[in-house]
Amino acid sequence: MWNFQSLLDAGGVTLEGGGARSGDGRPSLTNCPGPFLILSTNVGNMAEKRRPLLGFVGKLPSGTTAGNSGKTHCPLCMGLFKAPRLLPCLHTVCTTCLEQLEPFSVVDIRGGESDTSSEGSVFQELKPRALQPQIGILCPVCDAQVDLPMGGVKALTIDHLAMNDVMLESLRGEGQGLVCDLCSDREVEKRCQTCKANLCRFCCQAHRRQKKTTYHTMVDLKDLKGYSQIGKPILCPAHPAEELRLFCELCDRPVCRDCVVGEHREHPCDFTSNVIHKHGDSVRELLRGTQPHVEALEEALAQIKGTNSAVQERVKAVAADIRTFSEGYIKAIEEHRDKLLKQLEDIRVQKENSLQLQKAQLEQLLADMRTGVEFTEHLLTSGSDLEILITKGVVVERLTKLNKVEYSAHPGVNEKISFSPKQKAGLCRGYEVYGAINTKEVDPAKCVLQGEDLHRAREKQPASFIVLCKDATGESMGRGGDNVQVTVIPNDKKDSPVKTMVHDNKDGTYYVSYTPKEPGTYTVLVCVKEQHVQGSPFTVTVRKRHRSHPGVFHCCTFCSSGGQKTARCACGGTMPGGYLGCGHGHKGHPGRPHWSCCGKFAEKSECTWAGGQSAPRSLLRTVAL
Repeated sequence: MWNFQSLLDAGGVTLEGGGARSGDGRPSLTNCPGPFLILSTNVGNMAEKRRPLLGFVGKLPSGTTAGNSGKTHCPLCMGLFKAPRLLPCLHTVCTTCLEQLEPFSVVDIRGGESDTSSEGSVFQELKPRALQPQIGILCPVCDAQVDLPMGGVKALTIDHLAMNDVMLESLRGEGQGLVCDLCSDREVEKRCQTCKANLCRFCCQAHRRQKKTTYHTMVDLKDLKGYSQIGKPILCPAHPAEELRLFCELCDRPVCRDCVVGEHREHPCDFTSNVIHKHGDSVRELLRGTQPHVEALEEALAQIKGTNSAVQERVKAVAADIRTFSEGYIKAIEEHRDKLLKQLEDIRVQKENSLQLQKAQLEQLLADMRTGVEFTEHLLTSGSDLEILITKGVVVERLTKLNKVEYSAHPGVNEKISFSPKQKAGLCRGYEVYGAINTKEVDPAKCVLQGEDLHRAREKQPASFIVLCKDATGESMGRGGDNVQVTVIPNDKKDSPVKTMVHDNKDGTYYVSYTPKEPGTYTVLVCVKEQHVQGSPFTVTVRKRHRSHPGVFHCCTFCSSGGQKTARCACGGTMPGGYLGCGHGHKGHPGRPHWSCCGKFAEKSECTWAGGQSAPRSLLRTVAL
């Protein structure tokens, strides 16, 4: 009896020799644990969604390389493939490893399959069916969804190519790990090229003693190392004793001899060696269409890698710039902080010295006053008349001198010290810094108003003036930040104040602008710290909008009109010969340039021409050439 051990599931495939023979005398194969090759056309069961290729890169276990180890080793257990199954995503995993994966349930919402038999039309309407649960797993390499067939993991396609690679890998390792396919007990020494079986020494001798296998070719394993194909025959899942040597064109699947005379009796079938060219060419055509995508993706990944490297470099460079800037800014801020603290200390010393000096002066003056008061009181209460008269001159002179001494009853300096964090403090190490110490305090009574439009304005034209803030000593504040409030109110419409704008110039001055809508008298209130400044409130007279000149500013009518007799001028001058306008040296000419419309001499002035026909000589304007 022959025992043929395969690389598939535990238990394997056993080849029973002896009297069991096929019709042509070939040994029959039995005890197949499941279908060896299933070429299913139901590709609809494959998951429509696919994860990105990057998932494959991330899911590879450490130590897995892109070389031959990926063809012979399972990506999960990292060992040689045992009964490898090919997933729809074209990744190969051991059967045992797939069975250990946690399955999940999905709902199949596809319609029924169409009837593609010879009697029916291939375009028959799909029959709707109820929602059906579908068991699936995730590919451990790329996380693609794998819909399991009815038979589960063991119904998936066996990767015979991987099995062949495992065999070659084992042969390259001096046969280590290979056991006899017949006895499954001893190490392999030879291989029967006719039966495609690996045999130990004992089974090899028994193989030669069999009458049917006496002349089979036996080869040492070491002589097979250069072979590229040494796989075992692929058996029919429906007839395990037969090899898959034929191909059914109608069903698009390999079949055996028994299938042809049975289920595929009337189907067009041919030997695999005869149809491989046609189907191989179609696969090659698909391959040629896929390879450009591989190259494009590789180029895209290379670009992404290059861009990522460039991004990393830029991030490093920008991070270095940020650190340099931050460190410089921090040093500038620290230096500015030290300057502020030193300035604050100098202010403290200055104020303290001033207070100490004033204190010493006042104490000395107080002591002199007390001495004079005590001596005078003692003289007046205890001295005799003669004594008083004798010392009167000295006492009077002293007291008179003391009474004339000028002193301040208030401290010479105040405690006003403040910090303005938003005030610009210039540049420090090339960086703009903020924060300044202020010892001045604005005094509304010392603040003044400046500007030409302080008491006059025009309707619908902007008017402006300047508020100059000063401290108690009358010195300009030199900084901004004070609370300046300006209100402009029409005297006849006190409930309709005019909108005002106050711009802080950051130098102790404030630019105030407003636009009165109507002529009349307005009251302007300017307050600092809710107190009126000097001159506030004050009135502004708003006149009508400035009128421009419709005429020309000329020396005479004759010159500006080009000698036209009908041209007139508001000055009233005429010329002999019927000229109605003025001329140099003639009657009525003012002797200086003037406006033809109103006769005013100032070029930048408001026109006073009222219009109409009541003033015959001031109606017409001359024509400027």
